[in-house]
Amino acid sequence: MGKGPEEGDAGLMLRWLPALLIVGGVIFDLTAPVEFTASPLFAAAPMVAAPLLPLRTTLAAGAAACVAAVGLAAYHGVLAESAQLAEIATVATVSLLAVLITQIARRGDRRLRFARSIATVAQSAVLPHPPARLSGLTVAARYVAAQLDAQIGGDLYAVQDTPYGVRVIVGDVRGKGMAAVAVVAVVVGAFREAAEHEPDLAALAARLERALEREAQARPGDLEEAESFVTAVLVELPLDAATAGDQIRVVNRGHPPPLVLHPNGRVTRVDPSRAALPLGMTGLAHWPDVIDTAGLPPGGILLLYTDGVTEARDDAGRFYDPEARLIGLLFPGPDAMLDSLLADLARHTDGANADDMALLAITRR
Repeated sequence: MGKGPEEGDAGLMLRWLPALLIVGGVIFDLTAPVEFTASPLFAAAPMVAAPLLPLRTTLAAGAAACVAAVGLAAYHGVLAESAQLAEIATVATVSLLAVLITQIARRGDRRLRFARSIATVAQSAVLPHPPARLSGLTVAARYVAAQLDAQIGGDLYAVQDTPYGVRVIVGDVRGKGMAAVAVVAVVVGAFREAAEHEPDLAALAARLERALEREAQARPGDLEEAESFVTAVLVELPLDAATAGDQIRVVNRGHPPPLVLHPNGRVTRVDPSRAALPLGMTGLAHWPDVIDTAGLPPGGILLLYTDGVTEARDDAGRFYDPEARLIGLLFPGPDAMLDSLLADLARHTDGANADDMALLAITRR
């Protein structure tokens, strides 16, 4: 994607700003009364270049500033005066500091690029992007991390083609940081293995519970830091939609309910028929999971998301309501719907996300 005219103009101005400061300083020194000095402008030139421009530009700006300060002092015949020598020394010192700042900034950039590459690899390993086409379904996914430059956090999604149909999980780990990522890896790994073998979603949820219990016993420090429970919604889309009557099956473990966007613009929420605790909290209470059903008509879009969406606030503190915002809107497919939703959410929050967001949208082809 090319730069816009404003971005290009700003970049051009930044590149030329150190030179403009030095030229401006020379003009000021030659035209202003003798008691005024242009040393602040000369010192500013390399400092402006340091955090924004390459090292060679900072070196050139510092050298040019020093040459200008010495040349003007010689031109005015005051090079040997102590006050003028102090000003020249100040410009030289600031120039050296600017070069040091540039090196530190570039080292930080290299570390940041390295961290980003690691985060990208981790995301690909833990949360691989689902295929766009899968067993008669069109799938789209988005992950928006709240932490700057992070690629992965405590939200998760996975899509698995199984003998029972396409099974989906979207969840949110209670916790942050690498401990939450460890729980994400456990849940997604257990889901991918169990989804192939368990006959229904209730048994699949039980397998995820056992996986979390095993990991909590094996690595208590890691999982306790993340509080080791996960809100999650499990969805099964049967292989034969005609036989199933366009029905989907849902088990909700304390997660925001999925939405179904109908082809006529109507939006319905798939609320659980009975409330249930998140995964990993069977120590507090336990009862059999209820498998709810909902309709997904031809051309309809199933939307699953984490609470980073519904807890996003605007400047007045109002929460974002995806159900209300999507009513009456029609989309050509899941990708277009997610792009529109995220753009609307960014307008609502003015681009400030307080929590990670994972979104998954599915429609029958």
